[in-house]
Amino acid sequence: MQDWGNETDEELVVRSRRGEKEATETLLRRYKDAVRARARRFFLAGGETDDLVQEGMVGLYTAIGDYSPASGKSFKNFAYLCVTRKIYDAVRTGSRQKNLPLNDYVSIFDPDFTEYSAEETPEECLITTESRAEFWVKVGRTLSDFEFRVMAMYLEGMSYAQICEATGKDLKSVDNAVSRSKRKLQKAFGAKV
Repeated sequence: MQDWGNETDEELVVRSRRGEKEATETLLRRYKDAVRARARRFFLAGGETDDLVQEGMVGLYTAIGDYSPASGKSFKNFAYLCVTRKIYDAVRTGSRQKNLPLNDYVSIFDPDFTEYSAEETPEECLITTESRAEFWVKVGRTLSDFEFRVMAMYLEGMSYAQICEATGKDLKSVDNAVSRSKRKLQKAFGAKV
């Protein structure tokens, strides 16, 4: 078996399209933890995080097939967007009225069952989750690839030093990207960021 660790994502996509299954598997393994981290941010009524991880992996697989290097966007950002959309679609589908009986079930075997928290209802959780997904889609459309990556890390709470290390850029480049992103997002959302 060939070592694919030194190949870029874009090179692996090309190899995957040629039918090299190991390249596809390498990409899926490479992004598995990122998909899991993304899925943890959502709430699926009547489901578990693993269900959303599975949906996210389907989004990642779709990204491998749909990515176009000619677009000028990095595979990483394209994959992130596809994963987020797929998870968001699963949450939205799971919250439809036809699924209401399944979403409101209570296990008779759960002795710790209590009513929903007075602090946040499932509906409020869903609204929060949908708002986050819509936010990231709009951010993805507004910012360049580099700005998107930097802003995502910044909003995750990473320090400038950590962002510099993750992106391989100097402090000034990261600071400029955050400043540009804030201005662009301010215009896009019409509020202070």
